[in-house]
Amino acid sequence: MVYGLRRALAIAGSESQVISLWKVDDLATKELMVKYYQGVLGKQGRSQALREAQLEMLATAGYEHPFFWASFIPSGDWRAVN
Repeated sequence: MVYGLRRALAIAGSESQVISLWKVDDLATKELMVKYYQGVLGKQGRSQALREAQLEMLATAGYEHPFFWASFIPSGDWRAVN
């Protein structure tokens, strides 16, 4: 039996996930995810890429409030994708 989405993804073979703790504005999520995947593709570790994306959002006019970026947390493997 699977007890949650995170565990189901891990059982299915997902090495890592970015999880949102609350509903976030769609445009803000898109901006954060673009920055995140640019970091991942740039060979940053997955947790580091998320941290850098969140810091960029903090410095972006209109997205300074933690509501727009703080709900996202990394789960699983934190290292760079090989």
